[in-house]
Amino acid sequence: MTSNPVPAAAATAARECTCRCGCRERTPCYPTDMTDEEWAALEPALPVMLCGTPLGGRPEKHSRRTMIDAMFYIDDNGCKWRALPRDYPPFSTVHAMFTRWTEDGVWADVIDILRPQAREAGGRDPEPSAAAIDSQSVPECADGTVPAAASGFDPFKKVNGIKRHILVDTLGLVIAIAVSAANVQDRDGAVYLILTCR
Repeated sequence: MTSNPVPAAAATAARECTCRCGCRERTPCYPTDMTDEEWAALEPALPVMLCGTPLGGRPEKHSRRTMIDAMFYIDDNGCKWRALPRDYPPFSTVHAMFTRWTEDGVWADVIDILRPQAREAGGRDPEPSAAAIDSQSVPECADGTVPAAASGFDPFKKVNGIKRHILVDTLGLVIAIAVSAANVQDRDGAVYLILTCR
């Protein structure tokens, strides 16, 4: 659950961002930049700015759309945060928001909101009736430094590192993801995935 779970419909009109770097007027120029239609679908799924809630607060300094475009750029290109192009907000600001939203569960909430919409657009029921589970063992070197407590050896794949477990619906849309040590058996990872489904 996000730290600011107020839905956009229940919030007062949030003030505009106080951007002085010009990111709000930035012209989309990368393949990962969202179209107006994509932003219109994503924006209502995001937590509202604190300045638009009874808690109060300052407006965000940079345009949310540009911040998320920057996150998509990093995800798609796999580059370092410091290599973020200069027409995006500062990498430290983008990284801080990404980290905060990840820890608060914002991305999981966004997926849960958008998945039923994507299924309905494909002519399916909003909630899936079946799902598929798979896992992937990843060497430590591929995922950076992994603490010893979170690492293990998968004797079947001969991999020392971690294991990614994923649960998707019949359209391939993500339902749940979990990461464990590589020595965790698939059946145990499957139980954890099922128990964490919301």
